[in-house]
Amino acid sequence: MQRHCCKLRSGWREKVEAVGLTYHSHEEGPYWDESACYELTALEVDVLEAATNKLHYLCIDAAEAIIENNWWPRLGIPPVAVPSIRRSWERDDFSLYGRFDLSYDGETPPKLLEYNADTPTALVEAAVAQWFWLQDTHPGADQFNSIHERLIEAWRRWKGTTIHFSSIKEHAEDEMTVLYLRDTCEQAGVKTKPVYVEDIGWDSRRKRFVDLDNQIIERCFKLYPWEWLWHEDFGVHLAEDPARFIEPTWKMLLSNKGLLPILWELFPEHPNLLPAYELADPLGGSYVRKPRLSREGSNVTWVEGGVVVEETPGDYGAEGHVYQAPATLGEFDGHHPIFGVWVVDHEAAGLGIREDTRRITGNLSRFVPHFFR
Repeated sequence: MQRHCCKLRSGWREKVEAVGLTYHSHEEGPYWDESACYELTALEVDVLEAATNKLHYLCIDAAEAIIENNWWPRLGIPPVAVPSIRRSWERDDFSLYGRFDLSYDGETPPKLLEYNADTPTALVEAAVAQWFWLQDTHPGADQFNSIHERLIEAWRRWKGTTIHFSSIKEHAEDEMTVLYLRDTCEQAGVKTKPVYVEDIGWDSRRKRFVDLDNQIIERCFKLYPWEWLWHEDFGVHLAEDPARFIEPTWKMLLSNKGLLPILWELFPEHPNLLPAYELADPLGGSYVRKPRLSREGSNVTWVEGGVVVEETPGDYGAEGHVYQAPATLGEFDGHHPIFGVWVVDHEAAGLGIREDTRRITGNLSRFVPHFFR
């Protein structure tokens, strides 16, 4: 594995905006950063793909154990959500996608940092923007990236139906992610219709969710966390299962960092897992404390030898924390890459790399393209 410095493409901003990556920059600099790229070997790609497939099914087994053992408090799952999760699991409700964040240095096995199983983003840049970058800059190389094709294929089962697509208003990344997913759904021959989360209504007579046209929402892709949905005004009606959501309710079990200690308990010493516990004591004075529920690396504390060496601010942590052994992060020219491997329809489908000079990846950490030969 190598990190290369790269020459920027002429008109790169216009090129990434043309494929939907309108949020390529922020006040502190670029988010999409093609001044560098990572070159992997085919063997390293195979290792990442195999590890992701193994981890996904370990997580499925862990979800079953949570349900069978009533371990809801270990994840801070609200009691009102439990019956809905059970029904969703028993129905085997459709799951479209997720993203594993892994540490990997090309030598030791990839290690699970967390599973973004409910509302993963960085999709447009992984599925589309870096693919067009590859065609422009390394046309003879390959990329771990079949995300686009896999998404279309996954949607095909819903031909003849209408799926609503929902995000919050005035959030560029979420809106473009949902727009892209709508496009893949329509390419599969499925009708789609937009509705903002804020505009979802409840028809008390029909006992169904409806959009602004009073059309019943039968199925809805929502880029909005389940733990937030339960607290919305219409959340009281979620337990009635008035619609099928994508991602389904059972994904609450996998998108929660409370899953990490359960995985380690069920599969101790697994080569793709880091030791993780609900208390810090078993890890001594070196650990990473993470909220059970959080976004973009918020409220994470890295402790070594009892001393805080890095931490991030935020408003998360009310549901409690977990403690994970520090990962051995790869370092390339002072940068630490995190490997986000996408799962589509229960199979590894592609890779997006984010890097930072810090050890905790946050919302401003850069997305860097990759290729392999």
